[in-house]
Amino acid sequence: MRKISLPVLLLSLLLPYSSGNSADLETATIEALEVPRTYQLDGTVEAVHQSTVAAQTSGQVTEILYDVEDYVERGALIIKLLDAEHRANLAKAEANLKAASAKKQDATKEYQRTKEIFDKKLVAKADLDRAVAGLDAATANEAAARAALDQAKTQLDYTRITAPYSGIVTERHIEVGEIAQPGQPLISGISLEKLRVSVDVPQSMIPAVREFNQAMIMCCGEQHWNPSGELTIFPFAEPGSNTFRVRIALNREKKTLFPGMLVKVAFTIGKSSNLVIPMQAVVYRSEVTGAYVIDKSGRVSLRHIRLGDPLGNGSISVLSGLLPGEKVALDPIRAGAELKAQRSK
Repeated sequence: MRKISLPVLLLSLLLPYSSGNSADLETATIEALEVPRTYQLDGTVEAVHQSTVAAQTSGQVTEILYDVEDYVERGALIIKLLDAEHRANLAKAEANLKAASAKKQDATKEYQRTKEIFDKKLVAKADLDRAVAGLDAATANEAAARAALDQAKTQLDYTRITAPYSGIVTERHIEVGEIAQPGQPLISGISLEKLRVSVDVPQSMIPAVREFNQAMIMCCGEQHWNPSGELTIFPFAEPGSNTFRVRIALNREKKTLFPGMLVKVAFTIGKSSNLVIPMQAVVYRSEVTGAYVIDKSGRVSLRHIRLGDPLGNGSISVLSGLLPGEKVALDPIRAGAELKAQRSK
């Protein structure tokens, strides 16, 4: 593992510089800045929402509307189960509820008649009690029938499996014609709307990571760091490796990231002073890395430099080759032409 630096301040204001016979060259003044000291690790991108949809009722699979790599909208129908038995149960529940409601109506009328007669003191109290008990029993039967109807509707709904969120199908676990049983996996998928990076951090680094609670992300093939979202540090270490799992939220605006990709993660663990240079000022000539330096007399020279790691804000650290206060050209092409003209004289 190695340590790199990230700037907390921008480079000093870009200063225009006149090079005599040539057009003005835009330059930046090299300064030693206080930057965060970081610890770099590899992380894996993963989806926040990734799950396997399982059957909640039994039934034969009659149709599978999506396959692996298909994009599915939230709430879309993905699998159908045979629902003949469930529809029959629903019709039976509806009929039972109608019968229970009719009995309740009869019991209500009987209670009202008995109550009127009892108020006139023409029947005994026992008759009224029987009417009340009959009404209570009819009310309970109606409630039970209504609950049975709701259950039948729910079981019928379970024959139509829908997507819990928008995403991509990653695996199919059943085929048309098979009998699905409750709890059996049917189809798996992930959502690309919310992503995060998972990193295993050594326990020696965890105190500093907790203290600063900051991280930067660098995608594969890029040369600059991107700010990350909120950090979630697990409160326990993995038994085998003694590392702590850290999850880092990502902004989905980064369309080049997908689950399973490897990225670089730089955790802030302190502060240090370092020289930085804009990436646009760096020149690559075969195996030589350099920058065009403008001295006080206006002469241009190509200086060999040794770079550190890319930093945020389009800058990179300089390990050697430059001094604080020196000016570097921000347009290497114009600076190279100026140097050529300078040599021809």
